[in-house]
Amino acid sequence: MTRLLTQLAAMGILSLLAACGTPKVQEPPPIHTLPGYEAIEDEGFAIPAVDPRLLTDGYQKAEVAYTGSEAPGTIVVDTFARKLYFVEEGGMATRYGIAVGREGLSFRGSGVVGRKEKWPSWQPTANMVRTRPDLYLEYAGGMKGGLDNPLGARAMYLYRGGRDTYFRIHGTIDNNSIGHATSAGCIRLFNQDAIELFDRVKLGTKIKVRTLEESIAAEGPYMDDAYGRAIPDTPENQAKKVKEAAALAAAEAANPELAAYDAAARAAEEAAKRQAQAAGGN
Repeated sequence: MTRLLTQLAAMGILSLLAACGTPKVQEPPPIHTLPGYEAIEDEGFAIPAVDPRLLTDGYQKAEVAYTGSEAPGTIVVDTFARKLYFVEEGGMATRYGIAVGREGLSFRGSGVVGRKEKWPSWQPTANMVRTRPDLYLEYAGGMKGGLDNPLGARAMYLYRGGRDTYFRIHGTIDNNSIGHATSAGCIRLFNQDAIELFDRVKLGTKIKVRTLEESIAAEGPYMDDAYGRAIPDTPENQAKKVKEAAALAAAEAANPELAAYDAAARAAEEAAKRQAQAAGGN
């Protein structure tokens, strides 16, 4: 079950609890994909379309005004607002939604794109294998690129002083993670966005990762909603979170499986944040 399913399940269970009598069985309405997020064939791999319900709250790719001081051609990563910007000419930028893993949360500062790979291979770190052998031991020797690979369709590797920092901007096999803090990984994009950004970025492109202070100055304060997705910290969103949390609690009370899944997801996100703070992140 995914974080999207958590939300949908909460909504569905509440509607059943509120209904009188036996609800009618209805076919769900068709989901219409958004331009740029259709299913595509790439290098022999079939990438599925992105559910448009995941492309809300600013997580759909968009051309936006940009007032930062970074030069055109720079990638700016905001791990707090969970956004990535590709700065363009004329005070504009392309904004992408991201998910941020433990390694991404703990990195600050700048570097350059020192390597680019299509359908990259992946190998868990020694620490990942040691702490979660049930998940990672099988792949300790590496995993070739493909639809099951955590790095997704593309990866861009940040180097500093000529050395790999192990900070990556890459695609994802879990579209539902976008907008969240996750237990592992760096900076994830929808595969469709990762492919587009990859094609625009050259070796040597500068990457700037904002500090918390820089994020607040540029984006304003952010908060997690009831489902763990980063949204602007406003009175309206705070009130909405209270309602969503109540709905989720009711759904969890009616569904122990949902409650167990959601508790595990929240624990993983909190662990990622604590580990990032211990490593020097904010």
